[in-house]
Amino acid sequence: MEIKICGLTTSEAVATATKAGASHLGFIFYGPSPRAITPRRAAEISREAGLDTKKVAVFVNPSDAEISAAVNALAPDLLQLHGAESPGRVAELKRMFDVPVMKVIPVSHARDIKMADTFQGLADLILFDTKPPKDGRGMLPGGNGLTFDWTLLADRIGKGAWFLSGGLDANNIAEAVRITGASAVDVSSGVESRPGEKSLAKITAFLAVAKDLEIDLA
Repeated sequence: MEIKICGLTTSEAVATATKAGASHLGFIFYGPSPRAITPRRAAEISREAGLDTKKVAVFVNPSDAEISAAVNALAPDLLQLHGAESPGRVAELKRMFDVPVMKVIPVSHARDIKMADTFQGLADLILFDTKPPKDGRGMLPGGNGLTFDWTLLADRIGKGAWFLSGGLDANNIAEAVRITGASAVDVSSGVESRPGEKSLAKITAFLAVAKDLEIDLA
């Protein structure tokens, strides 16, 4: 089970996630987010990460300059694109920065899942997250603590590498994995005491439950 803890902003949270067994650590470079961080600060706190833990730089419709700044400071293992980036833009960024890309697909209906096929052979990974509702004014592209209908992903097993995200926490992760068959999960708001403030206890609890699922899935 691969487990990504996203929206990290402190050394303590990075150290806790690493010690508890996170495979990926996400750092958000998107100003409107309460979890936004600068590339320099992300580089500083990522020193608490293990050598085998992957660093993920998260963007929303970024400019080349924004990605360049993060790549130079953090040296991420993965770029996560959480905006309206086209297949062409994904291919362009992969060529430009020579870093694997994970494209986020917002989901509310079955037709949204099919959007992942347009990135086949371009994005290295797909992340399925909950699409904010049409009347969700002020909501962010992700990290809103909302789930979607997990049964929509029932046929994605064997169709490339993908992460499940959207409203996950220690209480529902087992059910989410049972329904979807996901072998990689992503959490942000589900391990927070309030938006932008990670709870070390919740990080530890989520990872403990998720890593137990690795035994169940083996």
